[in-house]
Amino acid sequence: MNKNTMMDTNSSLMFKQNKRLISIVLAVPILLLIPFIAMYYSSEVKWTLFDFCIAGLLLTGAGLSIEFILRKVKSGKQRIALVFALIIAFLLIWAELAVGIFNTPIGGH
Repeated sequence: MNKNTMMDTNSSLMFKQNKRLISIVLAVPILLLIPFIAMYYSSEVKWTLFDFCIAGLLLTGAGLSIEFILRKVKSGKQRIALVFALIIAFLLIWAELAVGIFNTPIGGH
């Protein structure tokens, strides 16, 4: 492989990774629009600024963690297992904060 080909491959990979990173950063506020809009149409959705901040931190943390796994872990099986475990942990934390399925002090009621 010559030097130009390696540079093209590296710049293409960096663009793809940065595009994924930008997508994560843009997806968080778009996802947070769902409960924001729902609050205007339903009295059952009652989020506070704190709820939006926590949800934003959880979504951003999960997204950036997945991006880190995809960048650093080379084995396909390990990637899948780690991303799956991360998504399960995210969903369990989200459910605990929403309805308190484990009855912890941080659980929603």
